[in-house]
Amino acid sequence: MKFRNTEHRETIKLQMTPMIDIVFQLLVFFVFTFKIVLPEGDFNIRMPSSTASQTSTPSETPLLRVRLRASPGGELAGVSLGDQAFTGEQPFLQLHESIRGLINDAGGPGSTDQEVEIEADYDLKYRYAMNAITAITGEIDANGEQHKLVERVRFAPLDDE
Repeated sequence: MKFRNTEHRETIKLQMTPMIDIVFQLLVFFVFTFKIVLPEGDFNIRMPSSTASQTSTPSETPLLRVRLRASPGGELAGVSLGDQAFTGEQPFLQLHESIRGLINDAGGPGSTDQEVEIEADYDLKYRYAMNAITAITGEIDANGEQHKLVERVRFAPLDDE
């Protein structure tokens, strides 16, 4: 079998300049649209140890105690801060506002050494504990900036019942 016109074949040349231009345009696009996300779950939380003693080291600021009660199905039955109970549609928003008023963040959010202890029922669903931690530790404003309130959160040891 004989190939015709083998000496007249055209070679295909790739134009590299347009491809490099496209790569740089994509690179510039991704650099300009990149948004750094705030780290999630970066909490200073102390979990109770299995041999936790009932005595704690005294601090200058009083310990704020948040109590989360569960219904028999594990849903949220009540939220309280000390003797103050929060009811209604948004108990965690009320908790947030109350803690913000208590710590008097005149020095700026997160400027105190306040510590909060969360006492949650054993059967309470996890999402309610996370909502409480979110309400206690701070907020993200409309501009997407994070404002911290209380950075030290701990959980109370479970009662032996």
